[in-house]
Amino acid sequence: MFKKSLVVLVCLLMTGVIAKAQDSEYNVIPTAVPALMIAPDARSAGMGDLGVSTSPDVYSMHWNPAKYAFIEDDLSLGLAYTPWLRKLVPDMNIAYLAVSKRVSSKSTIAGTLRYFNLGDINFRGDNNEDLGTYRPNEFAVDLCYSRKLGDYLSAAVAGRFIYSNLTQGVKNYSTPAWSIAADIGVYYQRPVYLGSVDADFSWGVAITNMGSKMNYSDANSKSDFIPTNLRLGPSLKINIDEYNSIALSIDINKLLVPTPPIYARDSVGNPIPDGHGGFIIEKGMDPNVSVLKGMIQSFYDAPGGFSEELKEFTFSVGAEYWYNKVFAARAGFFHESKMKGNRRYLTFGAGLRYNVFALDVSYLVPVNGKSTSGTNPLEGTLRFDLTFNINKWGENTKLEKVN
Repeated sequence: MFKKSLVVLVCLLMTGVIAKAQDSEYNVIPTAVPALMIAPDARSAGMGDLGVSTSPDVYSMHWNPAKYAFIEDDLSLGLAYTPWLRKLVPDMNIAYLAVSKRVSSKSTIAGTLRYFNLGDINFRGDNNEDLGTYRPNEFAVDLCYSRKLGDYLSAAVAGRFIYSNLTQGVKNYSTPAWSIAADIGVYYQRPVYLGSVDADFSWGVAITNMGSKMNYSDANSKSDFIPTNLRLGPSLKINIDEYNSIALSIDINKLLVPTPPIYARDSVGNPIPDGHGGFIIEKGMDPNVSVLKGMIQSFYDAPGGFSEELKEFTFSVGAEYWYNKVFAARAGFFHESKMKGNRRYLTFGAGLRYNVFALDVSYLVPVNGKSTSGTNPLEGTLRFDLTFNINKWGENTKLEKVN
């Protein structure tokens, strides 16, 4: 159980505690509920964790809810499953349930449920006494409305309820925390011509998880930002011939959360109190601000200046090949600065469509540094999702276009 206790400790450290690595080499931005940033579906995961402008599917909520307005199916149901830290523990996972329903030729509604199960964990007290076995968890419930604003443009707004219970109230270590958040998104797609070749160009912009901070202690007035995120990027799908097509996509992400400052320290390395309940800031800006101010401040508050601000952007590039609208092969690459977390990995995936059913799988290979072993919780893990798509009731349910 010792390893499982360490996992909980890691999760708690990810909920907003000021990072200790506050030097010129590392300055990671901490948030509560970081699981909200994990790609829920195997299709997008196979393309380097991107999806702001890829073709719409039932999992669009996470990437850009505005895509739902252009989804081709009358009703879609999707279930995705992601084992987490599988090499360390056997029972941690993320499950994702999604549904979308077209309500008119211009509008679509959708809902999703994300559930992060941390497995059975045995808690121990200060004197190693047994405090019992519990199952910490986090979940988020989403609802969205997406509408076409023209032949090629759509917009959407989504609401989200977030709940996190990491210690189940054991010995008052922490209390459950919750938040209400919203997403907004814009999506554009239209056919184009590359010489004699037909193509489809699209782009998208989405700001997700704009919401209240989360507080894990009734006795502590300090609250933690949730992972408010800006995502944008283009896609180009080239229809090579009747049977073959390939799509190329790029996603750019930035957390709209204040960057931890560098605090002044005394001769023994301890932060110097400022006399107002905080600490003297040597470089950077005070991160204890409102949500809206934090979103704006996140563009200019890095203690390392403009060069550090640029390092807060992550980049994903991916490709998706379809043969006869039945079989897909995918690949992608995700890059994050070493200073901000050092996540760098290749992804691979495949998809199969048969009538109204769709199955997608993905696999991740970390590439950060000389040693790639043990550098990503999803290393060596096979992820998958299953989708059920239905066109208008009473009509032929065969998918006309799936990629």
